[in-house]
Amino acid sequence: MQADKVLKLVRLSEKSNKLSSTLGQYTFEVARYANKHAIAEAVEQTFKVTVRRVNVQNYRGKNKKSRQGRPSVGSDYKKAIVTLKVGDKIELV
Repeated sequence: MQADKVLKLVRLSEKSNKLSSTLGQYTFEVARYANKHAIAEAVEQTFKVTVRRVNVQNYRGKNKKSRQGRPSVGSDYKKAIVTLKVGDKIELV
């Protein structure tokens, strides 16, 4: 699989910034068909680091209402938390 199709974007939040600074864990939004091995390969190819562990979570889209009151649903996505080898770092900024 191609790395640019597996990794969609880096999730930057207060919690993910804390994880990256203290534990060396980085959070990515990934393709829904990607498995742990494909995610690890994509991160290693893209950022030239060593991946120790990958945790994956599937999220369902949230229920919403439009201004007219019609129900709709947000899009589903998959989130991966990648743990790197001690000493490795990803410069995001």
